[in-house]
Amino acid sequence: MFPLAILFPDLDPVLFAIEIGGFSFALRWYALAYIAGFLGGWWIIARLLARPALWPGEAAPMPPARVEVLLTYVIFGVILGGRLGFVLFYQPGHYLANPGDILRVWEGGMAFHGGFAGGVVAGLIFCRRHDVPPWQIADAMALVAPIGIGLGRVANFINAELWGRPTTLPWGGVFPGADAQACPWNWPESVCARHPTQLYEAALEGFVLLAVLAFLVWRTGALKRPGLLTGVFVAGYGLARFAVEFFRQADPQFITPDNPLGHVVSLGPAGLSMGQVLSLPMIVVGVALIFWRRQGA
Repeated sequence: MFPLAILFPDLDPVLFAIEIGGFSFALRWYALAYIAGFLGGWWIIARLLARPALWPGEAAPMPPARVEVLLTYVIFGVILGGRLGFVLFYQPGHYLANPGDILRVWEGGMAFHGGFAGGVVAGLIFCRRHDVPPWQIADAMALVAPIGIGLGRVANFINAELWGRPTTLPWGGVFPGADAQACPWNWPESVCARHPTQLYEAALEGFVLLAVLAFLVWRTGALKRPGLLTGVFVAGYGLARFAVEFFRQADPQFITPDNPLGHVVSLGPAGLSMGQVLSLPMIVVGVALIFWRRQGA
């Protein structure tokens, strides 16, 4: 049997911590994932901009040195949007009653769909202020986004959070905590193992999607058709997230005795989770972008 079906690895969410006098600092794997994602994205976009042959008319949309400014905009947009998305989509009641908790980002609580929207708005503001073509910048950002997404999901796994539904499959993980080990009363196993959906998402939303986008850039010249890469990323993420949601445990605020799977939309005996509801528009928009750009190629 795969080791995760026996016990979750002894992983510390904190990479290292220091304390000097009354000052203390801790670097968490989740924060490191954000940092590595942003820096990796900056490095790759700068290299793309240094290759004019990859772009329409063999002219890059802006100088590589301007990526640092773009990165600043995107960091603020992703963090602000991710936090507000979590507040509005997942726990509006709690934060309405406790508005001061919105600022307590160190306690966790970020939503990808909110971070995506925040990044889009920040990118549009950057393009408008610096007079650069938005679709080309969007394509560059789409290529590197899976880096941060994949690393962030690995960090979720290290944090033993966002685990999946109970499973008897041999790679199921026994995650720590009473909530993770509380399976239905008729569960056939003595140990409650769950789908490691963080790793499913890291693979599909991160590394597989990155490989597809990189192939399109380097083998098919996709950057020469502005908007195509953005469409593939948006649709690809939406499809991957929609699929993994069938195995992911719903957030506790959506689970009730009458709704044990935490569906927010009922479809007869089945239903859709919040993650699936938010991913559907991404799939539609992404597919529309792909058809639009292929027809205009």
